Amino acid sequence: MRYDQGFVQPLNQFAPAVLAEILRRQPASKERTAFAWSVAVGPALARVTAVELRDGTLVVTARDPHWAKEIDRARATILDRVRHLLGETAVESIEVHS
Repeated sequence: MRYDQGFVQPLNQFAPAVLAEILRRQPASKERTAFAWSVAVGPALARVTAVELRDGTLVVTARDPHWAKEIDRARATILDRVRHLLGETAVESIEVHS
């Protein structure tokens, strides 16, 4: 069997795509949102925050203002990652509280 560059996809690109597809197929729930958040921001930031999806707005509550500021600074990147995991129309914006 011959593997062309266009056919073989690197694992570091394949795994996130598969995970996103699996997540998008799951029914909306607090657990699905929390898991997508954890994947999008990493375990350290997920531990110091709580998230809830309300009418297309991802409401993030940080334990202290420092973490809220970091999330606010990375808002665009985080929004792209969460949209990739949950679907482009699932999250319209991120609201951050401390």
